[in-house]
Amino acid sequence: MSFKIDRGLFKYDFIDHHAILCVPVDADVKEIRKRYLQIARRLHPDSNLTESAAQKHLGNELLSKLVNPAYEKLTADRTRTEYIIILSQIGKRLEQESTSVTLNTDLARQLAQAPNLDHFYKSAIAKLAQTQYDSLEQVLQVIAQVSELNLVYLMRSAGKSSTAPPPHAQPNVNSDTPHPNTPPAPALAPAPPKEDSVIEHYVRRAQSLIGKNQFAQAKVELQDALKLEPKNSRCHSLIAMVYLKQNQLKMAKIHFDNALKLDPNDETALQWKPKIDKALGQQHSDHKVTSSPNNKDKQPDKSGSGGLFGGLFGGKKK
Repeated sequence: MSFKIDRGLFKYDFIDHHAILCVPVDADVKEIRKRYLQIARRLHPDSNLTESAAQKHLGNELLSKLVNPAYEKLTADRTRTEYIIILSQIGKRLEQESTSVTLNTDLARQLAQAPNLDHFYKSAIAKLAQTQYDSLEQVLQVIAQVSELNLVYLMRSAGKSSTAPPPHAQPNVNSDTPHPNTPPAPALAPAPPKEDSVIEHYVRRAQSLIGKNQFAQAKVELQDALKLEPKNSRCHSLIAMVYLKQNQLKMAKIHFDNALKLDPNDETALQWKPKIDKALGQQHSDHKVTSSPNNKDKQPDKSGSGGLFGGLFGGKKK
């Protein structure tokens, strides 16, 4: 049995684990565990002796395919950190695209206008959590409703962090004389440290794998990163180096070309692309010579150059 939800954050090909558990997006691990245990007791077949076999089966499916994966994702340190970073990025994206976001529920529309964002959001989440899994046939609709609240909350939170305070909190800029009741402007707080983007996590893992000569795994990490940010010059340059170390020169050239289009000053691409172009040119020349009717007996030089890969990385193999 598959469960399809196409509202809220799910509409962006994102599994909203907070909505599945009906906890706020800033819930800590302790709160998540407490909520999970409540849901697990409700859904576990042994806890529902009075329900029909069909209801027990549906409850078990919800538990195993939605609730358990959500709990694991939100409580394991590595996956939780990545997930929260992605949530933050989605919030910024939604804030930029806010005019095109469609809300389907009155509760989400109310949250979009609520003056006290945090209070309204957390109160709404807590109220929905009380009955979320009471009717198993309605669970997906409730999850979708919670996910819409999460969408609005992330969107408005990103907007608050990127815009100035509301006009009523500002001094009267049309007056030459400050209003006597206007408080002095507070000192600017130091900027918070910039959090690593999710791409940085992929890049660091890829670099670690490259250092261990685990090129296939490094390539997978970088391919996943490029799915998220196709125009990331650093990822193109790194994956080009992976292809280069695998002696796949044409693929390396493609990604070095992309890296230089995006960042003409990329040092790695500037260093290696001319060498690859030269090697590919030599390869083409050798092919023409050996395939010529007048050179049937002539073979390419195998005098210990180590091949194209060996030539690029230091000549003869020891």
